[in-house]
Amino acid sequence: MWLIVLEAVGALALFLFLMWWTMFSGRSKGEMSEVSEAAAENSKDDAAAGAPKPPADAPGP
Repeated sequence: MWLIVLEAVGALALFLFLMWWTMFSGRSKGEMSEVSEAAAENSKDDAAAGAPKPPADAPGP
């Protein structure tokens, strides 16, 4: 009887560890902020529309 309980507790512990590992082992700095997400979406839209990108050494506004 105790062996079954011990196996069930071990399986639950393994399951919870795997869930924790997959949830929190992603990006090193966490999730992207809303501002970063909006900027990423805008850059995708510009690239899809064929908007020219300024050269990397061009002075900014």
